[in-house]
Formats: sequence, C-alpha cells, structure tokens
Amino acid sequence: MSRAARRRACAVVAAVAVAVLFGAVPALAHGFTSTVYADLTSPEAGHVRSELGLEYDLLVVSAADSEKDDPLFLAGTAAFEAGDAAEQAAALDAHAASVLAYVTRRFGVTAEGDACTPVQDGDFTIEEREGVPYALLVLDHRCPERAEAHEVRSGLFPGSEGYVRDSKTVVTYDLDLTSGSAALDAGHPSFSTRQSWTERFWEFFRLGAEHLLTGLDHILFLLALIAGSRRLREIVLAATTFTLAHSVTFVLAALGLVQVPASFVEPVIALSIAVVAGWHLWRIRQRRSRATDLENVGHGHLSLDRAGWTRLAVVFCFGLVHGLGFAAALGIDQALSWRLLWSLLVFNVGIEAVQLAIIMVVFPLLALLRHRRPAAGLWTTGAIAAGVSVMGLVWFVQRVLGI
Repeated sequence: MSRAARRRACAVVAAVAVAVLFGAVPALAHGFTSTVYADLTSPEAGHVRSELGLEYDLLVVSAADSEKDDPLFLAGTAAFEAGDAAEQAAALDAHAASVLAYVTRRFGVTAEGDACTPVQDGDFTIEEREGVPYALLVLDHRCPERAEAHEVRSGLFPGSEGYVRDSKTVVTYDLDLTSGSAALDAGHPSFSTRQSWTERFWEFFRLGAEHLLTGLDHILFLLALIAGSRRLREIVLAATTFTLAHSVTFVLAALGLVQVPASFVEPVIALSIAVVAGWHLWRIRQRRSRATDLENVGHGHLSLDRAGWTRLAVVFCFGLVHGLGFAAALGIDQALSWRLLWSLLVFNVGIEAVQLAIIMVVFPLLALLRHRRPAAGLWTTGAIAAGVSVMGLVWFVQRVLGI
C-alpha cells in the first residue's frame, strides 16, 4: 500500500471512529433534561407566593410514581396523548392531592430556618413552552412575619427518578426588599435571598459552562471551526463571529422578540455542524488540486479571501440558530423579566469561557502539528472534519425524522 493510500485509509478510519463514538449520543443533544420555572413574590408580610411551571408529562409520571394502574397516571397519560389542554388540567385537578404532595415534597420555602406552610391557590392551568405542555401551579406559603430572609430549595424531577437526565429550576424572585434570579439543580439545590451578587453570578456562569460542556453539538461545531482555521486570525474571527451571532438571538429570545420552534432549530444546528466541517474538506480538496506535493500544502501566507469572508457569513448565520439553541436550553420562548435577563447574559458568559478554553487547548496543538509536520496536520484536521461532518449529517437526518 502506498504512502498516500495509507493516509487515506487512516483518515477514513478516524472519521468512522468519530461517527461511531458519537453515534451513541442522542440526536437531540439538549434533550432528556427539564426546566422548572418558579416566580416568587411576597404580597404581604408572612406570605410568599410561588408560581410554578412544570413539564406536564413529567409531573404526571413523577407524582403517580410511575405506577401503571395509578388513576393519575392513567388519566394524565390519556390527556397528554390526546393533546387536550382542558383534559390535562382536569386530570391534575382530579388528583390534586397526589400532585401537590409530590411538588411540596421536592419544592419548599423556609424563613429563618422555619418551614413555610404551602397551600394551593386555584386550579391547575396548562400552557405550552416550545411545543411542550406545562402545568402552572400557584402555591401560597405562610411564613413567620418577621423573617428577614427566605431560602428556596428545589429537587423537582431528579435524574434518580429515571425519566430525565437531570433538571434545573430557574427562579426569579422579589422578596425581602431584593429581587434577582437563581438556577437550582442537583449540585446546588437551594439559595437564600441573602446570597451576594457574586454567588448569583457564579450560579448562571456555571450553568452556561456546564451547558456547553454537555452540549455535544455545539462542541462539534466549535471543533469544525478550529479544524478549518489554519491561522490564529482565522479562528479568532470565526469564534468572534459565532459569539456575536448567537449572543444576538439569545438576547432577542430572552426579550420575547424571536420565537422559533425546536423542530426547526435542532435540525439546522446539526446541519451547521456538517456544513462547517464539510467546508474544510472542500478547501483541502481545492488546495490539493493546486499543489503537486501534498507535503507543501498549507505553506505560505494566508489572506482572508472571498472564500474566507463567505465562511464567516456562513458561521454568522448558523451562529444565529445556535443562539436559539442556547435559549432553548433554558426554555426561553417568551419575554422574561429584566432581572432574569441579566442572569441569562451571565449564562452566555459561561458559554464563552468554555468556548475560549477549548480553543486555547485544541488550536495550539493543531498549529504545532501543522508547523512541524504539515502533511500530518492536514490529514489530522481532515479526519476530524470528516468525522464531525458525518455525525452532523446523522443528527440532521435523525432530527428531521424525529428519531
């Protein structure tokens, strides 16, 4: 086997390995998580009102404890499959005691260490978020009147129940002469209105960082950008363009000015991975057709030509869609309060920090390989791009078909 043939074989094997490795990952990289929404206010001393938004089907199976013959499970599941909001609300109302017992066991408010007594206010109502029915529940908590601080805890829909990978509770509050927001999850199940702004900053920063680290589709998109950037200038421009684009749609979604269904966003994100990775493969082919010796491909000065500007335009357009994907990670599909918007911007900062860290680790390694062994660097980035492109196409088909 010739040297060139061996390289081609290695590239194919690497591409297949990447596809097989990531093929076990669900097509919806943001799937199997749930977001609970809690808005807390204090109408009067000793009274805390919690308005909760909970994913309907998860609430049914969790409150029914997944027992197939449980009346709540049977009625709730039938209403969910029928897609009738009135029937869904009626099923919850008919079994309010079971639902309330589950919610209050996993969500609570305390005042200066004393538990506040929750009472349901009104019936359940149903609304849709990103095409998913949510049950709205209002709880009135009776607390000691002289309390100067409140603590909120949430352990709703934990991964241990087996229905979702994990869940988070996004809290907005106007209590104890202060207002703000917090993000609660298994690692950080509670917060106090006494917490400092630095603690609130860290909560959403961490949430954004964790989202990018667990959002495989965004990581693959970033790897495609890195693999296709041969100079520091290229990756800086590409990363900046991507950041500006997804920040725009992220903020617009938070303000309720943009609303795009996940059925469109998720397939386009997958397609963006394939296109950006495929772009690098196309450029390799173009360079090779102009070079007689593959070892010399990639040497010389690189200017941002027409193809380079076109690549940035493509990255910007796809970045807009990725911003909607980031917004969907927090279930943003309607206008949110300004105090939560600030926290969402911090969430975005967390995303950018991890993105920058990945670039700082991966790009220098590829740059060093390209400098010392140009041909090996070219084949390595080509193999990465091929594997990422294949995975993007697989995800695109799966998401379009709803697999």
